[in-house]
Amino acid sequence: MKKKIVIVGGVAGGATAAARLRRLSEEDEIVLVEKGEYISFANCGLPYYIGEVITNREALLVQTVEGMSKKFNLDIRNLSEVVEIHRDRKSVSIKKVETGEVYEESYDKLILSPGARPIVPPLEGLLEANNVFTLRNVPDTDRIKAWVDETKPQEAVIIGGGFIGLEMAENLHHRGVHVTVVELGNQVMAPIDYEMATIVHRELQNAGVDLYLNDGVKAFKDEGRTIVLQSGNELTSDLTILSIGVRPENELAVKAGLTLGDRGGIVVNPHLQTDDPDIYAIGDAIEVRDYVQGTPAMIPLAWPANRQGRLAADYINGKKAEYNGSLGTSVAKVFDLTIAATGNNEKMLKRLGIGYEAVHIHPNSNASYYPGGSQLSLKLLFHPETGEVFGAQAVGYIGVEKRIDVIATAIKGKLKVWDLSDLELAYAPPYSSAKDPVNMAGYVAGNVVDGELSLVHHYEIDDIIKKGGYLLDVREPEEREFGFIMGSVNIPLGELRERLNELPEHQHIYVNCQVGLRGYLATKILTNHGFEASNLSGGYKTYMLGK
Repeated sequence: MKKKIVIVGGVAGGATAAARLRRLSEEDEIVLVEKGEYISFANCGLPYYIGEVITNREALLVQTVEGMSKKFNLDIRNLSEVVEIHRDRKSVSIKKVETGEVYEESYDKLILSPGARPIVPPLEGLLEANNVFTLRNVPDTDRIKAWVDETKPQEAVIIGGGFIGLEMAENLHHRGVHVTVVELGNQVMAPIDYEMATIVHRELQNAGVDLYLNDGVKAFKDEGRTIVLQSGNELTSDLTILSIGVRPENELAVKAGLTLGDRGGIVVNPHLQTDDPDIYAIGDAIEVRDYVQGTPAMIPLAWPANRQGRLAADYINGKKAEYNGSLGTSVAKVFDLTIAATGNNEKMLKRLGIGYEAVHIHPNSNASYYPGGSQLSLKLLFHPETGEVFGAQAVGYIGVEKRIDVIATAIKGKLKVWDLSDLELAYAPPYSSAKDPVNMAGYVAGNVVDGELSLVHHYEIDDIIKKGGYLLDVREPEEREFGFIMGSVNIPLGELRERLNELPEHQHIYVNCQVGLRGYLATKILTNHGFEASNLSGGYKTYMLGK
C-alpha cells in the first residue's frame, strides 16, 4: 500500500532514511524538507576546508538537491522549515524560508531528523562581537573561511576542547594563526579520561597552542577583540570559535507534546518511534541508550545517525529493525596525534557507581625492531569479576584507531577480556607485533580477573606512600635519573631474586617500572616467593600522565 513519508532534516540521518526508503519501495511518496540550502554534506570535513587541507569545496557536498532528487525520485524541498506538527490530522506546517509563506503537508509517517545546534550561552558582550562564530554547516564554514581569508587573523581563541574545537585549533594553526584553547573542565576530549587527555595537552602545547584549563569565558569586550576569562585573564582575539557543545533541536517535538529526556533529547523506542507511533526521530536530536549499560545518553555522532536513518526506513517498511544503543566509538586527529575511544570511560563508570577495573599498557604500534613505529597508550575498562569489556581508549601516532575498532567490535560481539587475548589479528612487522596491543590488554585484564595480578592505580599510589606503604621501583638506576616516584626504593628487576631479603616480609609490596611489564614480572617473582604484591598499572609513565 502506497505511503507518504515526510522527513524533517537532511544530512546524515534524514538523507540516509530517504535513500533507504526509496530502495525499499518505488511507489511511496517521499518528501524531504530541509531548512538550509544543502541537504547532504560532509560536516566532519568542514574544519579541514577552513584549514585548506581540503581545497575543493564541492567535495564536501555529498548529495545535491538536483542529483539526489533524480537518483532517488524524491520530493526535496530545501530552504523550507517545518514549523509545527499537527498530530491530530497527521500533517505539518512548512514555511518557505525565503518568502515566509506557510503551507500544510500531510503525512502517513513522519521522520524527525533536525539535528543539534551549537550551544551559545548569553555571555556579556557577545551580541556586539562580530568575530565570534559557531560551526555547524556549510554557510557557517563559508563565513569562517571568508573571515580568515579576508582579515588574516593573527590570534584565534577556541572556546571548548571537544572534537570540533581541537580540529579547528589544528586547522587554524595550519593557516598560520596563533591559537589559544579555553576549556572549562580539567581536560580536553571528554570521551577519554584525564590521564589519557594529558597526552593531548602535551601535543597541543608542543604545537604552540596555548591551553587554558579549568577556565571559561566571562565576557567579550571591544566588539569581541578582548575575551575576559572567569579567572580574570584577558585574551586578544581576531577570531573566536564557540565550540562548547551542542543541544538537540527539539522545538518541534516540544510543540507536538512528544516526550523528551532529561537532557532534551527526543525519547524513542528501539524502533525509533516517539510517543506517536507514526512519528519517528533519529540522529543528534534523540536520546539513545548507552550500548554497554543501557542508560540514557546523548551521542551526537555520524555513525549512529546514519544507522538510525536506515533502521527507521526498514521498520516503516515492515522489516524487523531495532537500534540497540550507541557505543560512542570515536576518533580524532589533533596535529600528529590520534585519539580514539569506544564504550564507557572511567568517569562515567564512577558516576554510575558501577564496579570496574582498568589496565593501562604502552606498547609499540608495530614490531620494535621495524623502523617508523611509535609507542601508543591503551586503556581498557572491564568488569573485575565477569570480564565484560566496558570500554577502551587509545592515544598515539600510529595504529591507534584500528585497536579501538577491534575492541568496539569485541564489545558488540559480547566478547570478554580473555577473548581479546585469543583474537587472531593481522601481523607483519610494519603493522603490529605478534602479540597485538589488543591481545596484550586482554592478557593483562585476564590476569586481573583471574586473580593472578593485583593492580594499584596512578591516583592511589601517593596516598599509599604517605601512609607508609612500600613502593619498589624495578627499573634500572639510570632510568630514575629522568624521574621517579618519591619514596620508592630501587632494586632493578635483574637483581630482585638475589635481594629479596632486603624487602619487608610482612608488608604489602607495591611495584612500579616504566610502563608496567617489568612491574608485572617483579610482582610474579614476589608472589611466588610468598610476598603480597601489586603492580602499578601502566607504570611510571601512567603515573606521570595522571599528574
